[in-house]
Amino acid sequence: MSNMRGLDTQVRKYRRQIFKEIANLAYTSKNIIDDIEALPYKIVQADEPEFWENIYRERAVAREHCRLAMGMSLRPENQPVHVSQGVEESNIAEKYYEPPLMQVIPSACNACPLNEYSVTSHCMGCVARPCKEVCPKDAIYFEDGRSHIDQDKCIKCGKCKAVCPYDAITHRVRPCMDACGVNAIESDAYGRASINPDKCVSCGMCMVSCPFGAIADKSQIFQLIRAMQSGQEVVAEIAPAFVGQFGSNVSPQMLKGALKELGFAEVYETAIGADVGALAEAKHYVEKVPTGELPFLLTSCCPSWAMMAKNLFPETIDSISRELTPMVATARYIKERHPDAHVVFIGPCAAKKLEASRKTVRSDVDFVITFEELAGMFDAKGLLQENIPGEEIEDATGAGRGYGVAGGVAQAIKDCITRYYPETEVHVEHAEGLSDCKKMLMLAKAGRKNGCLIEGMACPGGCVAGAGTNIPITEATKNVLAFKEQAKEKIPEEEV
Repeated sequence: MSNMRGLDTQVRKYRRQIFKEIANLAYTSKNIIDDIEALPYKIVQADEPEFWENIYRERAVAREHCRLAMGMSLRPENQPVHVSQGVEESNIAEKYYEPPLMQVIPSACNACPLNEYSVTSHCMGCVARPCKEVCPKDAIYFEDGRSHIDQDKCIKCGKCKAVCPYDAITHRVRPCMDACGVNAIESDAYGRASINPDKCVSCGMCMVSCPFGAIADKSQIFQLIRAMQSGQEVVAEIAPAFVGQFGSNVSPQMLKGALKELGFAEVYETAIGADVGALAEAKHYVEKVPTGELPFLLTSCCPSWAMMAKNLFPETIDSISRELTPMVATARYIKERHPDAHVVFIGPCAAKKLEASRKTVRSDVDFVITFEELAGMFDAKGLLQENIPGEEIEDATGAGRGYGVAGGVAQAIKDCITRYYPETEVHVEHAEGLSDCKKMLMLAKAGRKNGCLIEGMACPGGCVAGAGTNIPITEATKNVLAFKEQAKEKIPEEEV
């Protein structure tokens, strides 16, 4: 997994600029077609390229980023299609989505090596030649006193790298492919990355691991702003991971005040829905698992984990919790109080965009935006949260707030079982990152996790590590745990 996470890289700054410009377009544009055609020239103004070999490629990349940020798909590479083509369909005050969610921008892809061991200039041409000794395929040869690897013979076993005393052998892998736990990254005819939509579960880990910013998801901020401008009541629910995402000095109360200033009619914590879910899943576990009706119970609040389980381990479908996810439960709670409102889920997760659109369970969520996209909206409006008076936010329990970090979901359910069903013993397991989630499901399928409550999180670290976060994961985890401790109640009250 990429160790870039948490760094304010040029890619992150660039993405933020794109979201700011698209939000600004929604707020100020009088002629949307002309303005979106002009946007790549606004983003790439200089005569000298900043990142690519020329400004023409830079603008080509900017054009595709602008389209994705508008919710539209990439243009075909072999046809003359304007940047603005399709903008009339996306210029609406309701959710607009052209599948697939995650896309590789071909003009931005570096066509990185898939999986390659090569000898660097650090090779000292030593007499022992351990690399040659351990190679099972005789792929190592020496020329001019230095080691070389015959790529046609190499089987990528890594033994040469492991024994080199000078660390002179490097292993290069495609970062997006390395980050994908479901093997959804493939290659096109030109060796560039492409995403297999049948395998992709939209976690976004490929997107945050690409050092070229060549992978992006589709945004709904433009349509959300249109909905606000239309005079409709728009209510926000914010995921527990929001603490500290907009500056260490910005309290939850300040963030609520800023969201109201931005145009949201009301703001609720998604942890309210997590409280409902924790109670329901505790009851579900007690009734189904110890009785033997289900071998184990899988949590369902991470859509990428649930989608992977259904795709790769269909025999576990009955064990996936049927309870409403926190996002959906909170949306239902909001609709009871604001029946005519549009509900917007604001969180760290890209996959929630798909969960909100699925047909099987009505989500009651009209828009999904990430913290990163919300930051672009604040930037476009020039809103500094520190300057806005705070507003009290409806209190959730510590259990619900803990859903934002890995292990927090299972812990909340376990705490509810301990309180309300003290005679039931509960065994908790949790996996984070889709590769580990896959291993966990294989063990469960083999009967090695019977009796367990199993939490899966697609992002290593849990929701705080989602693709749309603004701050380092360790910092976000610390913030959420502190916010959890501040809750007046530790676990939700059972409804009589």
